[in-house]
Parts: sequence; C-alpha cells; structure tokens
Amino acid sequence: MHADDVVNLLVVDDIQYNLDAMEALLSQPGIRILQARSGEEALELLLTHEVALALLDVNMPGMNGFALAELMRGNSRTRHIPLIFVTAALHEPGRTFAGYQSGAVDFLNKPFPPEILLSKVRIFIEMYRQKKLLGQKIAELQDALHINELFVAVLGHDLRTPLAAAIHGAELVEVLSTDEKITAAAQRIKACGMRMESMVNRLLDTALIRSGRLEIMSAPGNYRDVAAAVIEEFKGSHHGTAIGLSDQGDMAGEFDPDRMAQVLSNLIGNAIKHGIAHAPVTVRIDGMRHDRICLEVCNAGEISPDRVEDVFQPFQSGRQNRTASAGLGLGLYIVKSFVEAHGGEITVRSSPEDGTTFCVDIPRRVAGSLAR
Repeated sequence: MHADDVVNLLVVDDIQYNLDAMEALLSQPGIRILQARSGEEALELLLTHEVALALLDVNMPGMNGFALAELMRGNSRTRHIPLIFVTAALHEPGRTFAGYQSGAVDFLNKPFPPEILLSKVRIFIEMYRQKKLLGQKIAELQDALHINELFVAVLGHDLRTPLAAAIHGAELVEVLSTDEKITAAAQRIKACGMRMESMVNRLLDTALIRSGRLEIMSAPGNYRDVAAAVIEEFKGSHHGTAIGLSDQGDMAGEFDPDRMAQVLSNLIGNAIKHGIAHAPVTVRIDGMRHDRICLEVCNAGEISPDRVEDVFQPFQSGRQNRTASAGLGLGLYIVKSFVEAHGGEITVRSSPEDGTTFCVDIPRRVAGSLAR
C-alpha cells in the first residue's frame, strides 16, 4: 500500500494500557495509530502528521482533553479534525456539553462495546478518504483551468497576431494588384482569414464563459444604433440577402455595446447562413416597456424539431446546414451566455409556415460591471 493511502488516527491518553488497547482494537491494514500520553505530545504529533480522527481522553493530568481540543480548534491546520472524547467518568450533562462546546463530534463513556467505536471510526475514515479524493479532483480541475487559461493566452496573442497580419496582407494585395487572378486569390485568402479569426474569437469567448471570467461592461447606449451598425457590416459582405430593421418605443438603455453587437451579429449571421438562401432577414426591436427591451431576429426556414432543444448547446449545429462550410457550433451558445450575463433570456420559435425567430428579452438597464 502506498504511504499516501495510509490513514492516521490519533489516540491521546495518559495511561499506556489504554493506548495499547485502543491500538489493538483499531489496527488494520491502511490505518496507522499515533499514540500520545499527553496533550503536549499530541500537539507535537499534529505538527508532522495529517490525522483523520482524534480520540481524546478527557481526564488527563495537566492539559486535559477539553484544553487540547480548544488548542486544536484554534489552529488552521487541525481545526477540522473530528474529535471523539473518551472518558471513564459517569455521564454528566455538564461535561458532555463542555465536550461539544470544545468541538467534539461524539462522546463515549467507558466501558463501551468495541463495535460502537469501530463503526464510528469506519465512518470517519470513509469521510476522510472521500474528502481527500475530492481535494484531488479539485486540484485536477484547477490544473485543467490553468491549462485552459494558457490556451486562451495562446489564442489571444500567438494566433490572432499572425492571422491579422495575413488578413491585412491579403487586403493590400487586393488593392494593389491589377491581375484578376491574383486579386481573386487575395480575396479568398482574406475571406478564409476572417472566417478563422471569427472561429478564434468564438473559442476565446467560450473559454471566458466556461472559466467564469466573462465580464459585462454596461454603458448608456441606443439599441437601434447598435443594430443598425451591425446590419451595415453585413450589407457589405452579404449582397444577396436583404436585412431589414424596425423598431418602436424608447431605444435608450444601459448595456455592454460590444457584447450586444456580438449577440446581434451572431443571430443575423446564423439566420443568413442557415435560413433559406437569399430570403430576407428582419431585425425587430420593441422598446415599449419601460424596464425591458425585446430584440427579435427573424428569417425564413425552419429548425428541425428534434434539434430545437439543443440549439443553444456548445458545439452543436442548431439548424440544417445549407452549405458544407459549417462552423464550430458555438455562436448560439455564446449568444445565450451574453444574454444571460445581461440578466435576460433568449428563446426560439420555429415552424415551416412562420420561419424561425430568436427573441432576446433583457432588462433595459444593466448597472455596473458584471462578471459571470
């Protein structure tokens, strides 16, 4: 058996015969009995050993069991060790109460049936082992989180920097070249680079969401202005799809403009990519309520009924792809996370007759800086 698998039990009693009897009763493979004949000896052992359970005799000369328990409770290293007080004195409510006040989890009066003590010890040993296992799992998760953070750092710098250089280089070639074939190749390189950049950004957002480090920086803004700017960007790259915008009511609010632009951009891009080819996309903003805003993105085309439930899950494709250029399946997951970080919710309704509508319902104002 590995040394780390051995469980230490501390037995404290000023009479050696009692210590030996306890060790004979409790000894078994995987358990080490640490004997101490005084409170001072017990404290010395606790400095160098991790203990799963301590059995303390109450009636010791000098430092008695209660005083030892008080000192153990005052130390961060030993305060969580379960304590069982053992005493040969007659049962006295006052002494029992004093024991529990000192941090005891149990109180045994001698003589006691060995089976009772063995049963209690087994329970505490199992609890100790489960606690250690949980600690190991937490450590593994922390290591995984650290690796994830390193991965985010690599994506944030080592990939995006050269990718941006490639995109700008392609743009430069596109402007300067007079050869149609070279210009067409530069345009393809630029399009691929921008698609890769979008994937990297989505992976970064997903890493932030899953690590709990997503921040919402709210500021006064106008929902219609944000939507109009996003639509204008799409008009430059999707000439075959008409994107309409309608609004009613008050468009003012407090929100994170960058995250809200990403929400609308992902929803509109999703509608163009997965809806019926060249069918119009409509963005509607309802600001009639004083405390909430509703944003809807509508397009022709139905989400398959068996995929609606998973449409917001990561690495899923919520709609039947019209082309082979499927993405990572993170867009709607990121949208849902951003909306929820604003304190809102997103729903979807879809049918062959009415097409597909994503509805974002959020508070008009999200105060301060929020981390989710």
